[in-house]
Amino acid sequence: MPRPPPEECANCGAVIPPHARACPECGADERTGWRETSSYDGLELPESAFDDSDGTSQTRPPSRRVNGLAWYWWCVAVAILLGAALFIFGLR
Repeated sequence: MPRPPPEECANCGAVIPPHARACPECGADERTGWRETSSYDGLELPESAFDDSDGTSQTRPPSRRVNGLAWYWWCVAVAILLGAALFIFGLR
């Protein structure tokens, strides 16, 4: 019987449901991220491995969303509704 998952994902920090087989956020499971010990525990990395100030970070422009949906999905929904209205009222 597999061990129950931890309360919090060791990989991304998300809350994991009690009987989940994998993290709902990042997909980590016992094979990839829930182990208590890791083969990387004793690995010493140079300080440059933690340096994020290399100037190559790319930022994405802010997305235009309306109520959590991208603008093009709203356009698709409006087009479908207009098509349905024209079909229904065009038959009368």
